[in-house]
Amino acid sequence: MITLYHCVSARSFRPLWLLEELGLPYQLKMLPFPPRALARPYLQENPLGTVPLLVDGDTRMTESAAICEYVAAMHSAGNLGVTAQEPAYGAYLNWLHISDATLTFPQTLVLRYTHFEPSERKQPQVADDYSRWFLARLRAVDAAVQQQDYLCAGRFTVADIAVAYALMLAGRLGLDSQFSPAVSAYWARLQARTAFQRALAVQHQAALDQGVPTTPAPDVRP
Repeated sequence: MITLYHCVSARSFRPLWLLEELGLPYQLKMLPFPPRALARPYLQENPLGTVPLLVDGDTRMTESAAICEYVAAMHSAGNLGVTAQEPAYGAYLNWLHISDATLTFPQTLVLRYTHFEPSERKQPQVADDYSRWFLARLRAVDAAVQQQDYLCAGRFTVADIAVAYALMLAGRLGLDSQFSPAVSAYWARLQARTAFQRALAVQHQAALDQGVPTTPAPDVRP
């Protein structure tokens, strides 16, 4: 049984959505955000105190895009992953890494210096600079989805799930109003997926059942 440690709408939403796409059995353990401060016993499971943490037998992973790559390779029989034998394999790996290193990274700085730091440490210029950085890097997504419905391999893959979280977070930061028409249409296609809707409902109900606040992690304020 796979176990996923998760905060509402944190980066751990990527593997949660994937698990719903695959219909795999899993146990979802909800944590308040940020868990390193509000759920100290969790540090015994993950010394970083971050989510996600995915446990699959002896395998323990904490990077959301890597978890998606792993679960797709191990459990989707080449459906939501892209194999090394396919021409799109390089593009697939590139999108998985772009999702965090290029897209989500600047958003974390916007979050931190707009909302998470105390007032005396907020940095509006940093937040503005990295908002523009994110939107500039989003041009790669725009170029891809102007030509096709999904990012690579001619089908929906976990690369789309990984990149979609950056689009989801952009909405929380009020940056989605600056999406290009092609990116807006792409994001709408992804949100319409049944498994995406199920993942939203599952995390909300699990938070209620486990006594965890239902506020999305990006919306939590000190």
